Amino acid sequence: MVGIVLRWVASAVALLLTVWLGKTLGLGLYVSGFGGALIAALVIGLINAFIRPLVMMFTLPLNCLTFGLFGLVINAVLFWLAGELLAEFEVEGPVAALFGSIVMSIFSSVLSQAVAPEKRRE
Repeated sequence: MVGIVLRWVASAVALLLTVWLGKTLGLGLYVSGFGGALIAALVIGLINAFIRPLVMMFTLPLNCLTFGLFGLVINAVLFWLAGELLAEFEVEGPVAALFGSIVMSIFSSVLSQAVAPEKRRE
């Protein structure tokens, strides 16, 4: 249970870092404080857990045709969807969505591994 909470907080911090970097580069990414980042990280996690597998299944032929690159588009659309669903989180435009989805996944992976590393199964 502690690992889940740590990964959730790490995702919120990753979102804050992504928004900060996006603002620095002049992209339209906004989040209203750490509480807003926690809510947005939760919604992004739920979207990735429940909606993303269905979308990936329906777009599998297109994903295979593009050698997996269409997955980037799907991630950007789902990142944008989280911004549309929440008042605390805003994504303005497709470039911001693509940037945000890629950078947040990198930051989130690094931070999650740092705070709650997965145990090896032998």
